[in-house]
Amino acid sequence: MNAMNAPTPRVSVLVPAKDEAENLPLFLELCAATIRGQTVAYEVIVIDDGSRDETPRVLAELVQKYDFLRTVRHRAQRGIADALRTGFLAARGEILVFYPADLQFKPEDIPRLVAPILADESDMVTGFKQGVYEKAFVSRIYNGLSRALFDVPVRDLNNVKAYRRAIMADQPARPDWHRYMIVLAHAKGYTVTEIPVPLYPRHAGKSKFGLSRIPVGVLDMLAVWFELRFGQKPLLAFGMVGAGLFALGVLSGVAALGVLVASGIGLRWVWTLVQTCLLLGSIFFATGLLGEQIAVTRAEQRELRRLLDEAMRDRPIS
Repeated sequence: MNAMNAPTPRVSVLVPAKDEAENLPLFLELCAATIRGQTVAYEVIVIDDGSRDETPRVLAELVQKYDFLRTVRHRAQRGIADALRTGFLAARGEILVFYPADLQFKPEDIPRLVAPILADESDMVTGFKQGVYEKAFVSRIYNGLSRALFDVPVRDLNNVKAYRRAIMADQPARPDWHRYMIVLAHAKGYTVTEIPVPLYPRHAGKSKFGLSRIPVGVLDMLAVWFELRFGQKPLLAFGMVGAGLFALGVLSGVAALGVLVASGIGLRWVWTLVQTCLLLGSIFFATGLLGEQIAVTRAEQRELRRLLDEAMRDRPIS
């Protein structure tokens, strides 16, 4: 079918790829076999995230072979979160699918992720890994901590997933926060379900992530928790702490003054505590007020970004 006469895709598969020249030919071949049997139109958008191998050349050849394939290139590596946003801006489908190019997940499982959304049974569907996973221990810790902090109805937060376009439009443009897409979507009221997805050994290449990512992941997790709890109302967090410290300083001062009047004995350490509490309380309260102003600015920026994203959807990306 001529690409000009092809129907507008309903499903856009977003494939971040960094140095995946050895995997992409087979990955796209499997995508073609999967797409041929579907009743809805698909497109596959490969986002070359600053690859230094033969990925650009391989993609240039593959785009001539497959009419469902579109490519976008980052000149330098920007990470998966940025790659997914770039793919989102280039995508035409109402349903987006995040799928890696390393063939640890086979394209044949993409329709299973998409089906509940097409049937209006869910807004987001995530996969639950079935198979031997090299980083299973780290994944269990990460998912365990996430479930302890967030009320999410799934076991595996960082996996392949399909989701409505509106979910991506609502995501904060933050590095590495794609791992918490489920958490953020669920907090906004979107429905989330989970299905088992087989996991296979990498076809070629090696993982881009090591143990050094663990501290970053934990800090990001705490940042997401704070964002959900206090991002819209920072004065609620800082103001409560500030008011508590201020109250502790006042009560300590009154108690120390009472001891001084009754016994004539002054407690120097109490006065030091009073000064410290009053100072820190004032600082925390002022920080909360400043945070409120920042929250207003962020809300305005989110609305401007939404309008900009809508304007860029119909604009070709080079």
